Amino acid sequence: MNEVEFNIRLYLTGMMKSWTDRIDNTDQLTPQRFILNAMTELFDSLSDDDIELIRLRYMERLTLSEVASRCLTTERTIRNHTNPALKQVKEIIKKSSEQAWQAREENQA
Repeated sequence: MNEVEFNIRLYLTGMMKSWTDRIDNTDQLTPQRFILNAMTELFDSLSDDDIELIRLRYMERLTLSEVASRCLTTERTIRNHTNPALKQVKEIIKKSSEQAWQAREENQA
């Protein structure tokens, strides 16, 4: 399971919020809180259909072909609906890592 799939699964199961709440009980924007907030904003902006496609791919772990077959569409259509969100998840993870690195440097200074 890659980092993108891991974060999507954590978010969709509600575990990301649960873990973030346990780790972070302050108002500071920790890397975990940043990811949760960004993922919430991202998923709130998606259509129900796009969320369902992502759920089928990453929660039920269906292949593109299986999702396309189940939804009576093409693999290309599935990719067109899911790839923008996946790119955003990658960017969220990258920004969170950068934020964590900067925070560590500031704490060491």
